[in-house]
Amino acid sequence: MADNQKEEEQAKASNEGSVHIVYLERTSDEDPENTHIQTLASVLGSEEAAKNAILYSYKHTVNGFSAKLTPEQVDALSKLPGVLQVMPSRTYHLHGGAGAGAGLSSLS
Repeated sequence: MADNQKEEEQAKASNEGSVHIVYLERTSDEDPENTHIQTLASVLGSEEAAKNAILYSYKHTVNGFSAKLTPEQVDALSKLPGVLQVMPSRTYHLHGGAGAGAGLSSLS
């Protein structure tokens, strides 16, 4: 892949992408982050691009990472061996209101 094309892919990911969580099969690799980088690099074209795109590596309870991805990149990752699932990241907000925090003062 030409350098110009790599730069275009990186720009596209940062401008048009949304955050996704990529779940991977467990590996015997002692450093799961290395597997995360290699997996994403196969779609982005370079390890450097993958390192820049990964927002967080999950290493303990699950094996995976979060990254800002375009729909095309999500599709490509989903087809790779070892990729279990690619899901949009969701942020949940707690409801506020009159009852929020009620009873917490007795804990201090």
